[in-house]
Amino acid sequence: MAEDDPHSDESPRLPLPHERMAATTTDAPHPAVLESDKLLEQCALRTQRRSGPGGQHRNKTSSGVFLYHEPTQIVAEATERRSQADNRSIALQRLRFRLAVDIRTPSVLDAASSAEESQLRERYSGTPLRLADSNEAKPSLLALVINDLHAAGGQPSAVAPLWKTSTTAIVRLVKSHPPAFALLNAIREHHGRRPLK
Repeated sequence: MAEDDPHSDESPRLPLPHERMAATTTDAPHPAVLESDKLLEQCALRTQRRSGPGGQHRNKTSSGVFLYHEPTQIVAEATERRSQADNRSIALQRLRFRLAVDIRTPSVLDAASSAEESQLRERYSGTPLRLADSNEAKPSLLALVINDLHAAGGQPSAVAPLWKTSTTAIVRLVKSHPPAFALLNAIREHHGRRPLK
């Protein structure tokens, strides 16, 4: 199939907007792209004591953190550290990853990017898209790549030119976060394409 062959001269066929898999959408910029302070402004923060491994020293104070992203109703939590600040940082990164997978904003295939999204695209365009999970930019980058894949019917070969990188780099980035990879294969299934391995 031409859409799966990165060496094919045939351009992949892009689905029309009404043909795409249903998704929860919001206006740009994607919430995962926002600066930490701006994203936290959209969240309700709750702290809580949590029981669990660690014995007498585990969460004697209310160090567990729950972030509720009010616009999307997505929740992320972190309770494993004794420091509330550490847990808040971990919960925020988990929230970014959840938002990256669960929420869509317009792809550059549909509309011009917001200023925040454009900066991220420019920063990582032409790179191999390799980031550690701890890198704050990774879920932001993942969100934009998934937006493009959603608009392209799950075809990495249609998305790679947008990022001036290889099809392999697109797949590797998405595959590095299992929920994102599962979503990509769900998008592909919706369009009658074989799952990526």
